[in-house]
Amino acid sequence: MTACLRPLFLAIISLLMISSLTRSSEGAGIAVYWGQNGNEGSLEEACRSGYYDYVNIAFLVSFGSGQTPELNLAGHCIPSPCTFLSSQIEVCQSLGIKVLLSLGGGGAGAGRGPILASPEDARGVAAYLWNNYLGGQSDSRPLGAAVLDGIDFDIEYGSNLYWDDLARALSGYSTAERKVYLSAAPQCFFPDYYLDVAIRTGLFDFVWVQFYNNPPCQYGTSTGNADNLLNSWSNDWAPHPGVNKLFLGLPAAPEAAPSGGYIPPEVLINQILPVVQSYPKYGGVMLWSRFYDRNYSPAIRPYVNGDPLTYTTKSVKKSHAVA
Repeated sequence: MTACLRPLFLAIISLLMISSLTRSSEGAGIAVYWGQNGNEGSLEEACRSGYYDYVNIAFLVSFGSGQTPELNLAGHCIPSPCTFLSSQIEVCQSLGIKVLLSLGGGGAGAGRGPILASPEDARGVAAYLWNNYLGGQSDSRPLGAAVLDGIDFDIEYGSNLYWDDLARALSGYSTAERKVYLSAAPQCFFPDYYLDVAIRTGLFDFVWVQFYNNPPCQYGTSTGNADNLLNSWSNDWAPHPGVNKLFLGLPAAPEAAPSGGYIPPEVLINQILPVVQSYPKYGGVMLWSRFYDRNYSPAIRPYVNGDPLTYTTKSVKKSHAVA
């Protein structure tokens, strides 16, 4: 390379590096649920693995309608509060990972489940979440002083009313300094009974659809047929007017989804991701759950983001943080 061209070459390389750094914050990522198995390791270990961009702490199982809110983190801390998690949450956030509290899950715990009695009740629950898990103040914060990044709606039980009111109320706590992120985990069967009205508000930053335990819209593990999944993605969810970023929700192992939907990594990489990544709303992959994710996320992570520059930059950044 001649001397006169060397400065130009260096300038181009610098611009490419800056571009990849900028796009890394906007690229596709992996979300995971943590909290429902005491043998899945700590929250900090999950974040330091370098595999995840979003972690949903699961679950706040019962609340609303006058119930005492019930946090259930399985074998991690019973009974709650689980204030020791505060420092681990802050470690995750220091690594650039967004940490959200997930509402609902598949069971009601000791209470009646997630049930909102009215729009006023929804606003009261939002105030509770703000003061006890987000940026407000309370003397009894179950996870300690750490301020979570947002709230995940995984409503599969209880009532289907007023979740749109809860989303509006939570969104109202966002400020220029600190945004309250909202995510939703609807079933792929369309429209989702519990969350469709809420999703149509357009307030959810991330929608990770559960394409598992739902045979009409999941990958046929025994047949190898992806038509149901891809039809659901392209015909129902990708055009959904309320969806901003759309994630492919998958089980991280066959045993994670008793009713099916597991996709072997090589099939996901070669057959599914090239299709879903072609849609502008594609946001990445969600996995259920950290406990089952023994080898899945490391196998798929290099391919989840279709932009190799973005993935390379994020990998380097996170490997430095872990070291």
